[in-house]
Amino acid sequence: MYRSILFLHLLLWTPAVCAVDGDLSFNRDIRPILSDTCFFCHGPDPAHREADLRLDIEADAKDHAIVPGNLEESELIARITSSDADELMPPPESGKKLSPQQIELLKQWIAAGAPYEAYWAYVPPVAQPTPQAGDASWPLDPLDNFVSAKRQQQNLPPATDTDPTTLIRRVTFDLTGLPPSQTELDRFLADPSRRAYRDHVDRLLASPAFGERMAIYWLDLVRFADTVGYHGDQDHKITPYRDYVIDAFNDNMPFDQFTREQLAGDLLADATTEQIVATGYNRLLQTSHEGGVQPKEYLAIYAADRIRNLSAVWMGATVGCAQCHDHKYDPFTSKDFYSLVAFFADVDEAQHFKIGTNSLPTKRAPEIAVLSRWQRQWLADVERQLETIGEDDPQQLQSLTAIKERLEKSKRETMVTQSIQPREIRVLPRGNWLDDSGPIVQPTVPEFMRQLDVGDRRANRLDLANWLVDDKNGVGGLTARVFVNRFWYLTFGRGISSSLGDFGGQGQPPTHPQLLDQLAVDFIASGWDVKAMMRRLVLSRTYRQSSDARKQQLADDPYNQWFARQSRYRLAAEMVRDNLLSLSGLLVRDVGGGSVKPHQPPGYYRHLNFPQRSYLPDRGAAHWRRGVYVHWQRQYLHPMLKAFDAPSREECTAQRPRSNTPLEALVLLNDHSMIEAAVAMAARILATEENDADRIRTAFRLATSRWPDAVEIEALRSLLDQQRAYYTAHPDDAEAIAGSAAYAKTADPIELAAWTAVTRAILNLYETVARY
Repeated sequence: MYRSILFLHLLLWTPAVCAVDGDLSFNRDIRPILSDTCFFCHGPDPAHREADLRLDIEADAKDHAIVPGNLEESELIARITSSDADELMPPPESGKKLSPQQIELLKQWIAAGAPYEAYWAYVPPVAQPTPQAGDASWPLDPLDNFVSAKRQQQNLPPATDTDPTTLIRRVTFDLTGLPPSQTELDRFLADPSRRAYRDHVDRLLASPAFGERMAIYWLDLVRFADTVGYHGDQDHKITPYRDYVIDAFNDNMPFDQFTREQLAGDLLADATTEQIVATGYNRLLQTSHEGGVQPKEYLAIYAADRIRNLSAVWMGATVGCAQCHDHKYDPFTSKDFYSLVAFFADVDEAQHFKIGTNSLPTKRAPEIAVLSRWQRQWLADVERQLETIGEDDPQQLQSLTAIKERLEKSKRETMVTQSIQPREIRVLPRGNWLDDSGPIVQPTVPEFMRQLDVGDRRANRLDLANWLVDDKNGVGGLTARVFVNRFWYLTFGRGISSSLGDFGGQGQPPTHPQLLDQLAVDFIASGWDVKAMMRRLVLSRTYRQSSDARKQQLADDPYNQWFARQSRYRLAAEMVRDNLLSLSGLLVRDVGGGSVKPHQPPGYYRHLNFPQRSYLPDRGAAHWRRGVYVHWQRQYLHPMLKAFDAPSREECTAQRPRSNTPLEALVLLNDHSMIEAAVAMAARILATEENDADRIRTAFRLATSRWPDAVEIEALRSLLDQQRAYYTAHPDDAEAIAGSAAYAKTADPIELAAWTAVTRAILNLYETVARY
């Protein structure tokens, strides 16, 4: 019981929710307490269960610790209110103490009969009636009714609609990861109607940048990287998989198909090249090529990595916790864990133990050589022409043959999944790979969930994929709920459940459960249409609210969990980079292709071994490609990305942290790419505007999408004057800045250097790198 109460102090906020609603909810108010504090010793895991008591099962709890409606007879209340140090829970030596609010909440629940509810995340979503909004004119979509009804319960008024400039900037960042162009901004300001806004949204969704923006998030989920992670962290070959992801989002591939192709594209009938490339998902985990690697050990490590990712990505669950013992807080058993492992027992991933090397890139067979999709289309067209012209036109024949040869040489290798005879999978007692005493298991989904029916044959990865997206015979409804919560996060800054990667007992229940269910039902009904869902969210009235928070709003809802306003936050790392490069005019918008290496501090890789290596930055246009294409070194992530909270991608990342540190300002001022962006932006301003006043106004509007006020203009003019004086006195310093940028050599060196100082300041504004 000691451990079962240790963390009750963490839930000080739940009574406030209950008090406002005036109605207790077991899933929302009570289960999180029991899960955090009691289930470790009185939950699903029999190996660690104490006093033979389960509080996660209603009948057991009420047989031993809870008497519904009777506080005096309930042992749970006696323990948490005892004056005897030997009986008190939590024990005094734990350093923890329940607050009066927490004790009162538990008393209210038991007095009301201690009603239990089925756990929300494991109950398939069903259609919900649309609630009435207090102001019938406010909603633009039924989802607004759900938000409005909850907001009214909390006595929170809605924020006003945001201004057109902020709205167009917000939605452009959210759907493309890039700022709006001046043309787009001017067009919308001239006609900020709802129809014009819808048209702009449709253009954004049709843009290739949409797929790149969505890919950034997906690659975080599936822990995509260019290197193996373990030991020498050597490069491996996987970039065509990234192209597949970008193309899938741009093509609006139904999400259920997207799931099948990644988990089991190789098992589909007449699998296409794209579907085989998609199976690179199964190969994204970290691997090792160390000389002393024990294959059996690492196959167990890989299996655990894979199930952690599978369950986090598609199930919003932490099944990986059951690797060594039954889950402490959720009904997943060790048998469930290894039964899921068995689905992937046919994945050929042991070849690298024999042929893997410390070379760059390393070998990780099976691999195939492929062209990008547009290159494959081009090659097919060239081959059709070659078949028709024959020997009639030697010159054209020679030209087409040369094109074909160049295309063939440009193929990139990529890791893929190849099915082999499944290896034997056993439950490993305590996760010990040396212990073969556990029972052999077959591919099976968790026992407490809706089961697969494959007859007498062995289930395979395609069956698992179908189960994940089948709302009739599988858990498609649960999967849909996980992903609409994440789409909401991408457009509102937080999920309806703030636990984007854990819908289990340790996660946070949704603030708007009916809304979450309805969105999941709608997502499935749409044919798993990602673009339709994203379009719907950004067209809603809830989305269009201002992010300005009044003092009372911050006091009543500091984390904006009731969505009575929009959120404001700093852009993701890749988007910070893309934004600044876009403003400078340097950004290269080519879609797809291999990874690129921007400049980074010299010596950063000095401790990388097996082999030792130095970092050679790309030159020319490749240097200015979007952040989604930046080389992802797991052990030594690019410093700019790291400073802005990009993950190493060793594990699934469903939500990045958002820090606010001085280091970020130093990166914006001093990172090589950021300096070059400032120089290029200065050259752009000097080339397009005739006087200082117009240049300041134009530069500021480029970066923030709004005109500067008088105070801002004066501050920037003062900075400009100071810098002109300095560089006039130090012309060699000015020449050094101008000489470093070939794209800016036509500008006067002193003017360019002075204006570079101004653009560096503007690009360092929080408003420049934030989404409002």
